Amino acid sequence: MKTENHGVLIIDDERPVLMTLEALLKRHGYHVDTAVTASQGLKLLKSNSPSLVLLDLQLPDAHGLEMLDRIKAELPEAQVIILTAHDSLHNAIESIKRGAFHFISKPYAAEELLSLVEKALEKRFLLREAENLRKKTEQLEKRLEIAEARPTPVFQSKPMQEIEELIEAMAPSDANVLIVGESGVGKEVIANTIHARSRRAGQPMVKLNCAAFPQTMIEGELFGYVKGAFTGAAHDFPGMIAAAGGGTLFLDEISDMPADLQTRFLRVLQEREYRPLGSTETMKADFRAIASTNRPVPEALAENRLRSDLYYRLNTFQIEVPPLRKRKEDIPPLIAQFVKEFAQRLTKPEPDVSPDAFQKLLDYSWPGNVRELQNAIEYAVVLARQGVISVKELPAEIQLPAALQQTEIGGLPRKGVQTLDDLERNAILQALAECRGNKKKAAELLGIQRPTLYNKLKRYAIEL
Repeated sequence: MKTENHGVLIIDDERPVLMTLEALLKRHGYHVDTAVTASQGLKLLKSNSPSLVLLDLQLPDAHGLEMLDRIKAELPEAQVIILTAHDSLHNAIESIKRGAFHFISKPYAAEELLSLVEKALEKRFLLREAENLRKKTEQLEKRLEIAEARPTPVFQSKPMQEIEELIEAMAPSDANVLIVGESGVGKEVIANTIHARSRRAGQPMVKLNCAAFPQTMIEGELFGYVKGAFTGAAHDFPGMIAAAGGGTLFLDEISDMPADLQTRFLRVLQEREYRPLGSTETMKADFRAIASTNRPVPEALAENRLRSDLYYRLNTFQIEVPPLRKRKEDIPPLIAQFVKEFAQRLTKPEPDVSPDAFQKLLDYSWPGNVRELQNAIEYAVVLARQGVISVKELPAEIQLPAALQQTEIGGLPRKGVQTLDDLERNAILQALAECRGNKKKAAELLGIQRPTLYNKLKRYAIEL
């Protein structure tokens, strides 16, 4: 332990004691300040923040125990050693109860005092280390809590394995990324993964959903503004570009950003600087850009929803996340992940999924992708009884026979003129979907007898 880094404050009204202690401690490399009164001692305490205080209990302008309380209030981490005469041993013991490290009786041996000083400073060092570790632990716990709350990407299927390989290769760089895919496939989860595996992982990841804000508000949210920049700007707001400093800026649904704002954001990507609304000061922009869109890129470009120059700037790397129906291998691990997550949230035992229910989950087409699967599992875990998710605990649309699911979800195709057979087949499917596969109710709805419905199901090869 380097003694020159430690300041020692001696407060004692006996000048011979003061001079002796000062000389002893300076000889051993400590930086020493001295005071003969409590008021002088408090001034030095505030200005120099010593690591250790040697305090006499008998001071002309304050009682030693009161002074100890003041020291611990002003500088809690400073260690205090009480200097006391034999007749004030009771006070010395009381001082330890109030937070003093130890006491030493006058007259004292130099070796004894130096040993006590070293131990007091070692205690201070250990307390600071413990406090630092506590803060680091809290930070790690918060990061772990955030990480556990986020959905974990599943890279089981071949398309997702290829995406993971690409992420591993490009995440450490600062290259821009454009993530495309249907709504609910997990584009934000992929963005989180890129950030977590980047060199910016220790810095914030700031997210702006361009579809969630009115067009008039997005500019202020992104660039920030100064007080009075517009009606309602009652105070300065740094904006998301500033908040993402050193980290990652994720722009979700970039094609919903107004075209003129896309132009301005493109300039930020090119010049790495910007100005908040109403400000004349140019700010530096230091972030990695990740954007996403659920619109097919050719369509977004053709409709001028996405400017081509911004697209080419963002499209350094493009990741196309396939819909869940095209990566069925990812469904089992996703089911397991969501079952565990929601069981923990509900503080109930993790239920098993019955084979029939599991097959239903595999066969379903998942038009809402991973988000729909997540909601379905939450629904099932809430309703699960006796530790099992059966078919009846699944949402109604998943319980439907496969032939009726698309009818229920998106309606029936109506392109061109249909034959009478097509019309009849579609009417049967629509009735069955509306009645959740109940043939008796569907027959009643169609105005036919049940045997007639069975014959038509056979005729049109409708399997339920």
